[in-house]
Amino acid sequence: MKQLHIKVLVGLFLAAGALAWAGARLWDSLGTLPRVPVAAPIVLALIAAVLTATALSIRSRLRAQRERREGAKGVDPLVAARAVVFGQASALVAALVAGLYGGVGIFLLTAGLDVATRRDQAIYAGFSVLAGAAVVAAALFLERICKLPEDDDHAGATPA
Repeated sequence: MKQLHIKVLVGLFLAAGALAWAGARLWDSLGTLPRVPVAAPIVLALIAAVLTATALSIRSRLRAQRERREGAKGVDPLVAARAVVFGQASALVAALVAGLYGGVGIFLLTAGLDVATRRDQAIYAGFSVLAGAAVVAAALFLERICKLPEDDDHAGATPA
């Protein structure tokens, strides 16, 4: 499994943000802009909490296994792999969603916040970007926890 690179996430964030900003300008010129849901930052924050809890649980189980504590439950490699896949997928989607809400938020900030509803929408968009960044951070933390240690034996090993 390949490690998720921060450059990919930043690129996805910026591309989605640019497209969302352009789309928001076009949509606003044709009529009213769709609302940013209040639930968006809440859902992203819940995903970040689940990813963090999973990472902390796996880390404590790995530490107990490494220290050979009595009754320590090991981590099934398939469970760790599924956790990493969940984290990577969540990070990619969160970067995309945060970019979309970031682009809409920038449009709202530049278009003016005279109306209270636009001000609220800009706040919801900002919180969504922050929660999306929390999901990315939690996913990268989970990926780091589940990473296998580098195997130095292959450098000097002879084929059997």
